[in-house]
Amino acid sequence: MEIFKIRTYGRTELAQLYCPALCPQAAFRKLNQWIDFHPTLRHELHALVPSDRVRTYTPAQVRLIVMENQKATSSKW
Repeated sequence: MEIFKIRTYGRTELAQLYCPALCPQAAFRKLNQWIDFHPTLRHELHALVPSDRVRTYTPAQVRLIVMENQKATSSKW
């Protein structure tokens, strides 16, 4: 298993890592739906970079998304 690297990712690039079986546009929509599903995540991401026009996730934002995903995954079991 490859270790996930925390770095700057393009929005679609990160989405395709999250949903590799989907086309880029569908993966991007799916990641946005997932972010919106988690009540405070969108707000926390926006607090780090207060612009919706940015097309990349900073390392700090990627870290938040990964941590939220780990919490969501571990709470299922």
